[in-house]
Amino acid sequence: MHERSLPASPNWYCSRCSDVNSSCLLGVGAKNIIYLIDVSASSCRVVGELVGHRDLVSGFSFCQHAGQSHLCVSSSTDGSIRFWDTDNRVLIREQAAHQTPVTAVHWSPVDKNLVVSGDEKGVVVCHWYHTGETTSFFPEPRNIFSLSCSPHTWSSVAVGYKDGMVVLIDVSKKGEVMHRLRGHEDEIHSLAWSPVTGEDTLYSRPEDAEVTSGVTAGDESGCYLASGSKDQTVRVWSSARGKGVMTMKLPFIKKRGSAVDPGVKERRWLHVHWPKGRPTQLVSSCFSGEMVMWDLTRSGKQRWTLFGTSSEGQNHSRIVFNMSSVQLQDGRELLISTSMDREMKCWDLASLDCCWTLPTLGGFVYALTFSPVGSGCLALGVGDNMIRVWNTLTTQNQYDTRSFWQGIKSKVTALAWHPTREGSLSFGTDDGKVGIYEVFSNKPPQISSSYHRKTVYTLAWGPPLPPMSFGAAGGKPSFSLYSCAGEGVILQHDPSKLSGEASDIDKLIRDTNSIKHKLSPHTDLSWKPDGRVVAIGNEDGCIDVYQAPDLKLLCSIQQHHKIINCLRWHHDHSSPPELHCLLASGSSNAAIFVHDLRSIIENPPESPVVLTEPFRRLCGHTSKITSMSWSPHHDARLVSASYDGTAQVWDVLQEAALSNYRGHVGYLLCVDWSPVDPDVIWTGGKDFTLQEWRVSQQEFTKPPKGKKMVDLKEKKKSNSKQKSKNKKAPGPGGDAGPEVNGGTVTQKVVTPQELSGEEEEDQVRSTDSPAPSQLATFEMQRKSSTVAKTKDKPELILLKKKKPRSMLPVSTSMDHRPKEDLLQDCITLASIKHSNAPPAGCVPGQGEHVHLGLFSDRQALYRMFEAEEEGHVEAGHYDSVVYLRLWTGDLEGALQLATEKGELNDHLLSLAPMAGFEVWSRTVEAFARQLCHQEQYLKAASHLLSINKLYEAVDLLRSHKLYREAIALVKARLPADEPVLKELYTCWAAVLERDGHFSAAAKCYLAAGASFDAAKVIARKNDVSSLRSAASLARISGEVSLAQSLALRCAKDLAAAQDWVPAQDVLSSQDSLLVHRLHLCVAELLGATLVDSQVVSQSCVSSHVWASPGDRHGISFQERVREVWDQQFGVSQTSSGQHSVSALLQELKAVESPTPTASVPLRQVQLYCSLHLTRAMLSWLTDDDEQLVKELWKAVAWLRDSGHFCVSAELCRLLFPDGDVSVCSRTHLKTLHTTEEDEARAAFGSLQAFVHYYNMYQHWWSINSIQTQNGISHNATDPSPATQEKEEGIDKEKEIEEIEIVVNGGGGVLESEESVSIAPLDYEAMSVLLSEPHAASQAVQRAVGEIQDRLADMMVQHSRAQYGEKEVDNAPTQTSTTTESTDNGQGSDDTQQGPEEQETLISLSSKMSEHQKRLAELPDTVKMYPHPDVIECCLVVLHLSKTSPCVSESLQQEARDLISKHATHPSVLKASR
Repeated sequence: MHERSLPASPNWYCSRCSDVNSSCLLGVGAKNIIYLIDVSASSCRVVGELVGHRDLVSGFSFCQHAGQSHLCVSSSTDGSIRFWDTDNRVLIREQAAHQTPVTAVHWSPVDKNLVVSGDEKGVVVCHWYHTGETTSFFPEPRNIFSLSCSPHTWSSVAVGYKDGMVVLIDVSKKGEVMHRLRGHEDEIHSLAWSPVTGEDTLYSRPEDAEVTSGVTAGDESGCYLASGSKDQTVRVWSSARGKGVMTMKLPFIKKRGSAVDPGVKERRWLHVHWPKGRPTQLVSSCFSGEMVMWDLTRSGKQRWTLFGTSSEGQNHSRIVFNMSSVQLQDGRELLISTSMDREMKCWDLASLDCCWTLPTLGGFVYALTFSPVGSGCLALGVGDNMIRVWNTLTTQNQYDTRSFWQGIKSKVTALAWHPTREGSLSFGTDDGKVGIYEVFSNKPPQISSSYHRKTVYTLAWGPPLPPMSFGAAGGKPSFSLYSCAGEGVILQHDPSKLSGEASDIDKLIRDTNSIKHKLSPHTDLSWKPDGRVVAIGNEDGCIDVYQAPDLKLLCSIQQHHKIINCLRWHHDHSSPPELHCLLASGSSNAAIFVHDLRSIIENPPESPVVLTEPFRRLCGHTSKITSMSWSPHHDARLVSASYDGTAQVWDVLQEAALSNYRGHVGYLLCVDWSPVDPDVIWTGGKDFTLQEWRVSQQEFTKPPKGKKMVDLKEKKKSNSKQKSKNKKAPGPGGDAGPEVNGGTVTQKVVTPQELSGEEEEDQVRSTDSPAPSQLATFEMQRKSSTVAKTKDKPELILLKKKKPRSMLPVSTSMDHRPKEDLLQDCITLASIKHSNAPPAGCVPGQGEHVHLGLFSDRQALYRMFEAEEEGHVEAGHYDSVVYLRLWTGDLEGALQLATEKGELNDHLLSLAPMAGFEVWSRTVEAFARQLCHQEQYLKAASHLLSINKLYEAVDLLRSHKLYREAIALVKARLPADEPVLKELYTCWAAVLERDGHFSAAAKCYLAAGASFDAAKVIARKNDVSSLRSAASLARISGEVSLAQSLALRCAKDLAAAQDWVPAQDVLSSQDSLLVHRLHLCVAELLGATLVDSQVVSQSCVSSHVWASPGDRHGISFQERVREVWDQQFGVSQTSSGQHSVSALLQELKAVESPTPTASVPLRQVQLYCSLHLTRAMLSWLTDDDEQLVKELWKAVAWLRDSGHFCVSAELCRLLFPDGDVSVCSRTHLKTLHTTEEDEARAAFGSLQAFVHYYNMYQHWWSINSIQTQNGISHNATDPSPATQEKEEGIDKEKEIEEIEIVVNGGGGVLESEESVSIAPLDYEAMSVLLSEPHAASQAVQRAVGEIQDRLADMMVQHSRAQYGEKEVDNAPTQTSTTTESTDNGQGSDDTQQGPEEQETLISLSSKMSEHQKRLAELPDTVKMYPHPDVIECCLVVLHLSKTSPCVSESLQQEARDLISKHATHPSVLKASR
């Protein structure tokens, strides 16, 4: 295993991604790997990894039970749960119970077999380790953020959600929710249970004195639970009561001088940890990396204590994500914390001081190099945008590192120490930046003003070259900095003047060596330590060696055939001279070549030498070479790092493999030999780790070879299939996962995230095998400027883009023939170019030599184009034919062909004007038609505008229902009075109206000038708001009559809903609707009065102040109405103009009132009744007594005829409080006089009769109530009139009950049992009830009704006899009912008819004729203005005569006479006696 190492940074934003067991073994999830770290009070050491997850590790927990502390569980965002054995580093079991990413996992501290996990959808799963079974619950449909099992009760689990909810569930009861803890407002980052059971520890605090003791959860007492949330509060909850007992807000701590990037927005994460054995102390993270210890028994500022106050720089500089504690054997308690600053710290909980710090890496380790001056000073270039400088020789702190981030905004891909100046470190980045850091000062780095276009791969210090070497000896630098980047350019920078422009050494190479051809892109360079020569590697695999200072080319090594990745010269200290000129080179072909250039360097040739054979060949790696380093302690000993995931030590002279290191997961990127220990080598790679290892302790001596070719071939096949599947994916990395450790891992790649520090596409391996990854696109796949080898966009290689179709496929296919044919083509072409006549049978551009047309004259090219066109036509690629014709200059023909084939596009259209206006116009029209077929109507209309065909464009848009766009176009380009504009508005309005978009249609009608239609369409919805808006619109537009009708409709709807204030507001906008306002005023007053009298229970939505109940004693309803009219509406007898009473009355007479029916709702009945009352009031103001009496009668009759007798009685009491109809108003001294007109006199009598009728019943029931109080039973004394009436056949029970309501509960005299008094009654005035004409009319009407019932009975019997019993099932019931009614009726003599049906029908018909004749003889006023039932009134008068001596004998006799004359039923006659 490795000696020391820097692991990958722990994953970010996970509630529990690290844990420590009782053996002081710390497990940390980083990327898709779990690192195992042995911790103590003084140091730590990475001892192993658990490799197997395919995606990010989102949770980790140890089993804390004795004998099982080596077991642990981890969760991943791929939905899997894995159980591990940390002793053997093996996977025990994998479970896939979740369908979505798992966000939290915890091994129960109580049950050694229970593991609980939760995912993003809210699913909680219980895993049983000993059986492998799982149980799923779904307590809440929320995103789970954290989860914690109780340390006291195995079944209790606390779950924290993203929305701030904390839920306590019982897993033994199928996940039943015990408590929902509400209080947090944002994500629950962490949950921690109190280490002790019971809830007595914190009761000493006065603010918690209200907590009741004795509360238990089941059979066990409760326990405290702490929660940390993104809302910056820590809350302590009682699990027994399900309530919060304490809330602690994070203290604001002023930041100390920490190294924090100011350009990065600080995030928030609040983790809480309850250490074992400390029931009153709670540890939590704070805003910017600080950690605080809370004393739960204190309050105020003394409640918390800050960690690391003994010295500066102990705290984290960024937010803390996880904390876990462990008890040492000596009793000390350690706390381990992980943070966004990529450091893990160990704290002593007794002193709250930091014991040690372990740096971690958040990206690929691209470069590592030891300082040639500062012994043991190791610099790391990492993909998390930072440089680490590690003093590896310090004894007090094994991980003494410093981080440098200022001025670096990208991955650090290259490093080089200055050869002589201590602490001067040059760096290169992924974005092409070159700079120099002075690591022993706090100054920001110097940045070169010359940037590379692509990634910097190599930095090297060397002697200055022209032009920097010119000048005086004191003015020129001793060393220049050289940088090589992905675009293939090497720049020379002046370290003393980095602000100056850097020079490209290619110019010097060209000038010195008189090179005219293009130089191959450079990929690496290495200066010989003595500065005499420099070796430059190229993209084509060639290595050029130049002599300084003019860069004369000495030799060219043409051994490699692939891109050169690494060049290294052998060191020249304490080694034989013959080794000083050894140059090792590594490329992408996996072989290392060592060249001995001593003879060439010591005796430079006059002309460049070409070397084709190496001095030594080192073979064994199975993938490309990324880095090499010569041992400073040995002669000719080399270490190499490769994409095969291993580092190999070689004896170069013997070409022997000495040792192979396989400790990394994934490919290696850099390697360097320790400058102080001959047996130690340092390596870094794509697994985010830096590892130190010893050569002598490695198990293997050679790289893995067993699966070399087989694995490579199989991976290529599988990867090609995977790529074809991924073509449907939106991006090369697939769907992005959550941000963890600054990066997002999918099943195949890591996709960049904000603040990631690592943006590489990172293949995650599921095993610890070091087999090479062919899909990996790491940066060091070297420095090619071509598309296939480009390094600035490595993700493009993950999924190969489909190659575009060739424009010249026929000639291109000729280049894929055998090698011999291709060579013969070169000879044939040379013959054509250098001879007057081509070889026999050779016609360039035709036949077998069609491809040679590209290299011959124009005629040959045209011949080749013709052949290519034929091929494209056969394949259906007409667009390619168009472009070929375009290239030949036949623009019109190209456009014509594109038009015919429907292949026109924007590019061709942009070229069309070159062929003339007519061709262009024709092409535009054709393109517009083509676009219409493709449903691109807007684009088609825009093109028509380009040739000034505006009306055609408008028609196109209108025909495809794009009215909005068409209108915008017309308004923008044509005059405002353009007829087509109105037509567009009208058509669009019709469409909108048909689809139900009335508001939009109204706007169209308004724009078209059709205000009437706009108001009508808005009113179509027929709700209050629409009618109000339509009325306002019509009024503003001058449509007066329509505005009035709409306002009236709206007001009626509001009035029906008892919403009086808006109803009046709607009508007030129209002056001509004053009379309707008066109508609503009367209706509102009537409704309020009836509600106040408790006759009706309807409540209004809104009402006016003047309608509120007040002192109305002795004031009639009409007097109150008149008062309100005068004060609120200005309407009185003296008003004139629009307020003229006569004009208002004429207008109101035009309003129709329907015939009363029992089906009309009470609210509507009140409106109709108030209409007649309004007319009566206006008639009063005009002194029209006849009309006044008629309208008052109609108002009372409307309520009576619609079935609301109690309301009718109350209205009579309100209109005539004294019971005298002739007294209309005492305030205004208004008395009604009977007139000569028959109808008015009849209406007056009918109205007076009904007033007395209601008063009579009121008096009667007052007497009955007094008798009831005195113990006299009403039923025992006399038969009830209601009973008599029922026996008589007249069903008055409902009417009498309603009258009783009026008397007892509707504002009558019986207000309480203690104060019952008999209302005075004018018995002589009651003679109006005993009307002879009305008694005769009612008797005839009863007789007609009885005959009609008999006729109906006859029809039923006839139907039964004719059609049988089955067809008239309901007949028996109807017959029995009718017969009973008939037999009990007053016309009982008719029942003595003979059994013959013919005689019965004849007699009934004759009787019906006789009765109808008698009805016709009666006066119309009797039938038009009826009285109450006279027979009924006679019975009541006779009944009252027994209890009241005020009933005169003449009145009694008159009643008896009417009964004997018009009542024939025996029961009625008996009751009268």
